[in-house]
Amino acid sequence: MTSLIRVENVSKRFTPRLTLGEKIAAALGQPIETRTVHAVDGVDLDIRKGEVLGLVGESGCGKSTLGRVIAGIHHPSEGSALLDGTPVMSTRHGKTTTRVQMVFQDPFASLDPRIRVGETIAEGPIAHDLVERREAAVYVTRWLEAVGLPADAAGRFPHQFSGGQRQRVAIARALAMQPDVLVCDEPVASLDVSIQAQIVNLFLKLRRDLGLTMLFISHDLSVVRHISDRVAIMYLGRIVETGPTEGIYRAPRHPYTRALLDSVPRLVTDSAELVTFKPIAGELPSPLAPPPGCHFHLRCAKAQPRCRLDIPARTPCGAGRDVACHFPLEDR
Repeated sequence: MTSLIRVENVSKRFTPRLTLGEKIAAALGQPIETRTVHAVDGVDLDIRKGEVLGLVGESGCGKSTLGRVIAGIHHPSEGSALLDGTPVMSTRHGKTTTRVQMVFQDPFASLDPRIRVGETIAEGPIAHDLVERREAAVYVTRWLEAVGLPADAAGRFPHQFSGGQRQRVAIARALAMQPDVLVCDEPVASLDVSIQAQIVNLFLKLRRDLGLTMLFISHDLSVVRHISDRVAIMYLGRIVETGPTEGIYRAPRHPYTRALLDSVPRLVTDSAELVTFKPIAGELPSPLAPPPGCHFHLRCAKAQPRCRLDIPARTPCGAGRDVACHFPLEDR
């Protein structure tokens, strides 16, 4: 299957601006410690045309930053994010392709509360000449109905909708740009469980009807398993394992992947009893000072001296799978 999105050795670092006190200290000749957040560290990733790739990891591992690089919102510090071989963001002009659109976690924060949702949905297509202004009302109605909202929703403000309805508006806004790729950043995390299922089913329907390619970012392993064809596991800025969804859930190869799956409460179907889950030991290290070698070695029960020194390369471990670990796990 052809790769539509290709991420090549992408790193993203953030260096905060100096505070007033630090500027004064620097002017007086005092040394200032540079604080650089290493959000994404040398990521290679492919998203195939027509598939849903789930991106999973703990909060703070760099999932959202990688998604924003792929969407062209952040420019990578190193490497490149390509759509059909072309950078999603032009380094020369700073322009971003409209073929990749993003759905954010908090729909209320991503919508302008002072603008009716019809104007919000129509703004981008009009600006990019996808539709004439005189035809915008019909165009907006088409996308509202595609996400399960009535045509008269165009005249309302964001605060007049429920959380699930606002997320549908945000999805309609993204679809109105006629993208090839949707980057969905925790799109159901702020919703009730019943509404989550509706939104996930909506994504599946849209994928089927429109032939969309999706990057689905989430920390909810059950949602990712339901919606994704393949899964990429991320830890402290690096991809540690990728592969078909069922293969990874059935037989994880990286210790971190197994720890993630073991930390999820689940029922034993025979007795309907809750299995005691095991939280991942230790804390996620600070991206201000990532540990050397394998980033996971501080929390890994299988860590050896080599893990503290050498960065593990991603190596094949089965059909369509790879793992970045010096001592990968075997089947249980």
